Amino acid sequence: MRQQVDADDGRHETLTEKMDRNWTELVQELRVTQTGSQILVGFLLTVPFQQRFTTLDAYQRTLYLVLVALAVLATALIVTPVSLHRLLFRHRLKRELVAAADGFARAGLVTLALAMVGVAALLFDVVVSRAAGLVALGVVALVIVACWWVTPHLVERRARAAGVPPPGAGPHRPEVPPTA
Repeated sequence: MRQQVDADDGRHETLTEKMDRNWTELVQELRVTQTGSQILVGFLLTVPFQQRFTTLDAYQRTLYLVLVALAVLATALIVTPVSLHRLLFRHRLKRELVAAADGFARAGLVTLALAMVGVAALLFDVVVSRAAGLVALGVVALVIVACWWVTPHLVERRARAAGVPPPGAGPHRPEVPPTA
């Protein structure tokens, strides 16, 4: 028996098929963010071994340590879905896995954004000035908010204005018996 879910999107898939597709899409997204967060952590971990590190003032050292913590936390959050999948593999908990992984991915993106903003601030602070670091912080924060939050909301708003229904809207198709 095929249980249909939100067939308004034209997919005509079972709940299991939808969860499998959602998981695959999430894993593809995580591949990009995992690489970026791991490169950021690697970069930050090499900084103390540079000669100029000893010239950082107290603010810069504190900011650096906060950034290391944020970058490591972002990586942990973004990699957690992999661990969840390994531990829940074959437990028939795909819906729960997708929901939990989505939460960790979102938290990881927020944490990664904070780390990226801070890295820009630190680099501009060290290379140019404290004022330049604060400007970089603001500019990078605005760019990330515009790209990661405002743009998706604008795309959704335009789609709704064009008549695309929101997720879960419209008639829900009941279970459809298999055809003989």
